[in-house]
Amino acid sequence: MKAFVSPSPGSQRVVLAEVAIPDISDDELLVRVHAIGVGIHDSYFLPTDAIFPYPVGIEGAGVIEAVGAKVAGHLVGDRIAFVSSMQAKGGTWAEFVAVKNGSLIVPIPHGMDFVSAAAVPVAGNTVLRALRALPPIRAGGSLFVAGGSGAIGTLAIPLAVRRGWRVGASASAANRGYLLSLGADLAVDYRDPTWPEQVLAWRPGGVDAALAIQPGTSSASLPVVKDGGSLISISGDELTRERGIQTMGVPYGLDVQQELVEVMADIVRGTLRVELERVFPFAQALDALAKVRTRHARGKIVLAME
Repeated sequence: MKAFVSPSPGSQRVVLAEVAIPDISDDELLVRVHAIGVGIHDSYFLPTDAIFPYPVGIEGAGVIEAVGAKVAGHLVGDRIAFVSSMQAKGGTWAEFVAVKNGSLIVPIPHGMDFVSAAAVPVAGNTVLRALRALPPIRAGGSLFVAGGSGAIGTLAIPLAVRRGWRVGASASAANRGYLLSLGADLAVDYRDPTWPEQVLAWRPGGVDAALAIQPGTSSASLPVVKDGGSLISISGDELTRERGIQTMGVPYGLDVQQELVEVMADIVRGTLRVELERVFPFAQALDALAKVRTRHARGKIVLAME
């Protein structure tokens, strides 16, 4: 099969190669990949026991081709979206992938295509866990989203609005209208040095909580959080504490699978949206990765096999 791989341990390159279709174990599914969500970590998020050349990637959508003997609840022919990370047999940038039964796997609802489905699992999983981890915020409370125009922010803003919260968000000036269309009350330009003052003018005393999505935004967002508020760093920034603000990373142990199923159903119903910056053909995967690395995509970048 064709796959984009890391050719050897420690390599900084990703290359197109011909590799064997993975054999599956009793607890795995073999999935024929139809679309792939592209993330900035795809090329270096590799397990310590990786078998090289190692297909990169962690997110996809496709059709189950084979089911391991100990797998229940999945059938050959099922359409699924999934996150398959840190697996020794390889990731999702391939025509086929072995997916552990314990991975995040959700059925693709009728009416959703593979490209849209592949855009949801990582962003949806991250947002739902982050929002669940926040201490209770009353209706009318406030959330600031630092880096609101990407795939994660595109889901975080409307899901926060659904909870009855008022949302402020940052992005480039060109994305101001986009943030407002997602339901944000306030959109600030992250390049404007006065953006913290704008947030505090909107919510005097500070917001109840902040999601820091882009790298470096955690410390920059602390001044707009109220005393005793909360900040979740999705970017993985080093966290500091001040004024009693609770700071944390995303709690990846939380199970949000059923909530993700509901998110996908809402996308089909049109009450939530998937924003695709661009769909690249599989052969142009390296161009897609280069685009994602700019951190200036609106919504999600996806690879399509067809």
